[in-house]
Amino acid sequence: MANAEPTLHAVTAEVPVLNIRHLNVYSKNAHILRDINLKVPKNAITVLLGPSGCGKTTLLKCMNRLTDLYSELRLDGAIEIDGQDILSEKNDITQIRQKMGLVMQRPFPLPMSIADNITYGLKLKGVKNKKILAEKVEKHLREVALWDEVKDRLKTSAQRLSIGQQQRLCLARGLAVEPEIILADEPTSALDPISSRVIEEEFSKLRQDYTIILVTHMLRQAKRLADYVVFMYYGEIIEYGPAAEIFENPKTDILKEYLRVGH
Repeated sequence: MANAEPTLHAVTAEVPVLNIRHLNVYSKNAHILRDINLKVPKNAITVLLGPSGCGKTTLLKCMNRLTDLYSELRLDGAIEIDGQDILSEKNDITQIRQKMGLVMQRPFPLPMSIADNITYGLKLKGVKNKKILAEKVEKHLREVALWDEVKDRLKTSAQRLSIGQQQRLCLARGLAVEPEIILADEPTSALDPISSRVIEEEFSKLRQDYTIILVTHMLRQAKRLADYVVFMYYGEIIEYGPAAEIFENPKTDILKEYLRVGH
């Protein structure tokens, strides 16, 4: 497929919270992401949408430099947050990741208590006051609607929670370090429909205080949650803009077909 300019719909953010410029990702034998240019609006849910293998998860991993874990990958371009290029080797990768809460496809609670999962990142940042730590535990468990379910067993193992509760705990753990952006890679793919709806409802509330970038290949979920949509295909951004415009007035044949099949 030819590397064409993406079809742009109006994006209203004057100062994006995240600005990606001319990002390319290569492996030894493939050009995985091709000239990605994207401005992510603040306090909104931006959904990365597209078929499996189109580059959505790779793009998400670039945003907090999880790509560093793969020696075969090579990146060029820029990803700027707060005016800093996070791809620059000069920047502290730990500080970068603290700006990005991460929720994966399957929850991975730390092998410790529910409360310690929440306070783990805070303690790494040097917070030692027990009162402050206890307040943070309650605050962030309430943010993900988990407090009432676990408040009487905060010292028990997080791994004894249901998978849906574990996913909300992982989200609360990410929020505890006060990130600017929440990165979510198909966070409901391993959950039952009821747990999935709970997670979706929490994301809808959290957009008031956080910028959320959500990877999904589920069209219905994208329609329920997205404020903005980035449609990707074979490592390229084909269209991006406000969700209503993307879904109601697609510009490209590729997106029209994807929406038709996905109904």
